[in-house]
Amino acid sequence: MRYETIKQLESEAFKRLTGVQPETFQAMLEVWVEHTRLFGRPRKLTVPDHLLVTLLYWREYRTQFHLGVDFGVSESTICRIIRKVENVLIRSEKFHLPGRKALREAQQASESDTAFEVMEVVLVDATECPVERPKKDSGGTTPARRSATPRRSR
Repeated sequence: MRYETIKQLESEAFKRLTGVQPETFQAMLEVWVEHTRLFGRPRKLTVPDHLLVTLLYWREYRTQFHLGVDFGVSESTICRIIRKVENVLIRSEKFHLPGRKALREAQQASESDTAFEVMEVVLVDATECPVERPKKDSGGTTPARRSATPRRSR
C-alpha cells in the first residue's frame, strides 16, 4: 500500500487507516518535506510514503519487518525512516498537545467568560509496563540433603 493508493479515500476512511485526518497528514507532510534532502540516489519510497510508514507503525504497531515487506524495503530502512520522521515532527513543535497550564487557563477562562471556547483533550496512556515478579533466590527453596542424593556406582 502506497500513499498514491490511499489519497483518494474519503476523510473518514483515511482517518481509520492512518489515525489522522487528511488535513493533518498534509500539515505533517509539509513539515517533513521541509526537512527532507532530495539528492543522492533515487529512493524506493516517496516522501509521502515515509510519513505513511510512520503513521501505520504508530497506528497498527506492526513490526518493522512486516512494514518493510509491504513497502518493498528492508527492516533497517523502515527503522531509519520512522526515527527520522519522529525526530522532525517532534522538533517542529507544531503537533504538541497543550500542557497542563494551558488547560487550566482555558478552564478558568471558560468559567469567567461563556464565549470562550473550551479545549477538550483526551489522553490515553498505552505504555508498556514491566511486570513485577519475585526474585529468584536460594532462600525460597529447601535444599536437599546430600545423603538423599543417590550415588553413582563406579
